[in-house]
Amino acid sequence: MITLEQLKDVKERTDALRRYLDVDGKKIQVEEEQLRTQAPGFWDDQKKAEAQMKLVRGLQKWIEGYNEVETLTGELELSFEFYKDELVTEQEVDNAYAAALEAVENLELKNMLREEADQLGCVLKINSGAGGTESQDWASMLMRMYLRWIEDHGYKGTISNLQDGDEAGIKTCTIQVEGDYAYGYLKGENGVHRLVRVSPYNAQGKRMTSFASVFVSPLVDDSIEVQINPAAITWDLFRSGGAGGQNVNKVETGVRLRYKYKDPDTGEEKEILIENTETRSQLDNRENAMRLLRSQLYDMELQKRLAEQRKIEAGKKKIEWGSQIRSYVFDDRRVKDHRTNYQTSDVNGVMDGKLDEFIKAYLMEFAGEAE
Repeated sequence: MITLEQLKDVKERTDALRRYLDVDGKKIQVEEEQLRTQAPGFWDDQKKAEAQMKLVRGLQKWIEGYNEVETLTGELELSFEFYKDELVTEQEVDNAYAAALEAVENLELKNMLREEADQLGCVLKINSGAGGTESQDWASMLMRMYLRWIEDHGYKGTISNLQDGDEAGIKTCTIQVEGDYAYGYLKGENGVHRLVRVSPYNAQGKRMTSFASVFVSPLVDDSIEVQINPAAITWDLFRSGGAGGQNVNKVETGVRLRYKYKDPDTGEEKEILIENTETRSQLDNRENAMRLLRSQLYDMELQKRLAEQRKIEAGKKKIEWGSQIRSYVFDDRRVKDHRTNYQTSDVNGVMDGKLDEFIKAYLMEFAGEAE
């Protein structure tokens, strides 16, 4: 049975959320923005109209999220009072507390995602490290883990590029994750992931260490302006691989985009390479490759801004984006994040996509660094 102090804590955090989110102000703003959608000729400029509708939906989601928290907190308070009159059981009170606390924590977490990019979808790319079959198998396990997380959270995940391993697993894959705040939640997954296990691919049954890298960048939409030099783009066509279909190996539907640019800081010539084999339509694959290019260029600018901000705030703990961030030690039943020191013994749960506690620990510690 929960204590009076626990009830007070939930109520205080609910009241604090109302202030942090400025729920009353957002309600007024929604009414004002909705009036604009009723103006004559509103849909004449479709791009501008869609941006306006997106703004309204975004405000409404914050209000709905807070309303849910307020409702569950009210139900918890009633349950606590009803228990005194023996109208509900201890278990029912505890269940009401668990529901209210989860809603409060989820909204508190979302409130940390205030950067422009946080609210976007994301592009998640996994590359196997050195180590052949073992690391390629590890990369495929990570792909499965993230696809499970994506599905569990109601996001749409599309594999836009996949290269199979030589014997098992994958060499690389690119997943587009569509849905609000996907980038905000997954940005902390960026880095090197280390696996330690007795390898099924080692005849001596030795314990082996494998690495795979994960890159997460915002999936930009039409509301984000990104400058691209068309003259710097070249295209290659190739035959998409895959099982089945008479035209799989005959029609060149896969596209390879090369974008050459000069690093503004060093003056060095660099190249971005993007492959897309998502559909059997060359045109669709070209369009998606361009979208991925825009996302990558936007992410480069975003990371540059973050790096500059971290130099200014040198006293704060740094986030090393390219370093080893997490270890998965199967034999010891342990997964540990080296940035937050959060760890769990539920290895199977993590590999089935249960990443929320790692995401929460990361955001609680680092979300304010970009601000």
